[in-house]
Amino acid sequence: MPIDYESARELLAASFARAESCLLDGVAPAAPAALAAPCEQIFQSNTQAYREALLGCVVARIQDRSIDLRRPYVNQGENAFNGRTLDTAVINPFLQDKRVPCTKGAYLSVFRRSVRFEPATRDGLRDKAGFDAFLAALDYIRETSDAAALNGILDYLLYRFARLRDAANVPVTRLQRISLEQYDQLLSGLLATPSGGRFPMLLAVAAFQAIKEFFGLDWDIAWQGINVADTASGAGGDLTIARAGQIVMAVEITERAVERSRVVATFNTKIAPAGIGDYLFFVRSPDIDPAARQQARQYFAQGHEVNFVEIKAWILTILATIGSPGRGNFNRALVELLESPDIPSAMKVAWNDQITQAIAM
Repeated sequence: MPIDYESARELLAASFARAESCLLDGVAPAAPAALAAPCEQIFQSNTQAYREALLGCVVARIQDRSIDLRRPYVNQGENAFNGRTLDTAVINPFLQDKRVPCTKGAYLSVFRRSVRFEPATRDGLRDKAGFDAFLAALDYIRETSDAAALNGILDYLLYRFARLRDAANVPVTRLQRISLEQYDQLLSGLLATPSGGRFPMLLAVAAFQAIKEFFGLDWDIAWQGINVADTASGAGGDLTIARAGQIVMAVEITERAVERSRVVATFNTKIAPAGIGDYLFFVRSPDIDPAARQQARQYFAQGHEVNFVEIKAWILTILATIGSPGRGNFNRALVELLESPDIPSAMKVAWNDQITQAIAM
């Protein structure tokens, strides 16, 4: 059965999304011990072709268990497959599109023509240890038939490719002058991108910094690292605005629905102890649990203003209000935040893609 290249692209896209999510969460996909050691050698090798060939072989194995993965040329007999076309049509374009360091042409060009992935091939190669590791990993994959196990191997390999990209420098596209309509699309795309809460945080910080600069406010803007407990750090919220050491307002940025229990917990652990008079929940959806709203009204009556704000609508309103110079401040602040060393490359790639789409409107 010939390899379905469109299905292969879809398979890679779905698996890479899972790999990026694992990387953002700091949790590596599980890998069988027999595969982890050879993969470590392969991904440390300067011969990029080994890992790219292995990726193509896993995709081929998932699609057709009858393929002989040792024979990547169709003229090599029964059950051989077209490894070169799989690479040039699917694997290499995918890696380049995801900004993963990779070869610029077909990986098979590194090997002699009509190569077979067998021990005899190592004699003509410079990195023999890397090729031995490749063969060990290939043997494990050849012996694996279970679909779930093969998909798990694919997730693990793409996680390693994503780690390679994180170790490389992904330049961030500078944001030039764009319309409010384009900002609307850009914000929607960024907020819909899985980032472990990072994109909403960076957008909110950039917006507050733009307000501060435009109006010349003496604000001190502090924000939390992702998944850092506010109570443990002593912060009033994910983002805190202060003046002369006094909290002006505190902001909690959430991608989850805000329920009454969360409002109560926030009040008891942060708002009341710190005496915060103005507390904002930045949310993705304007649909707020009625019980949460009612609880916020009760705290309002006690002198603590607790409000809910849809983050995209708020940012667009700010950008419209501060005009072109203020939007320039926002653009600069946001790009500087994205260029921070601790920002995952996956977010930088997503940012570049979203900028391209917004400008194309």
